[in-house]
Amino acid sequence: MLGGFIAGFITILVGVTLLPTIANEVQIAKCNDGRLFNITGTGTDDFQFCNVSGASSTLLGLVTLFFAIGVLGVGVALVTDGLKSAGMM
Repeated sequence: MLGGFIAGFITILVGVTLLPTIANEVQIAKCNDGRLFNITGTGTDDFQFCNVSGASSTLLGLVTLFFAIGVLGVGVALVTDGLKSAGMM
């Protein structure tokens, strides 16, 4: 029982810690911001490289949501297991 709690808390801790990194990497995978010198060479023009568009972009954006739901599921399973072990459920 205690081992399950420890593993659950470690999983939640690692998941919550990785959530901003995953969100950042998903955003980078969707579109990269870049700077490019214009033809005259006197300045820079801002532009974006978009790797995916349309439905693919929407699905790629949902990766962070599903990761967060998975971490939430671990928390719910941890609480459910604790309540069953205590005889309250």
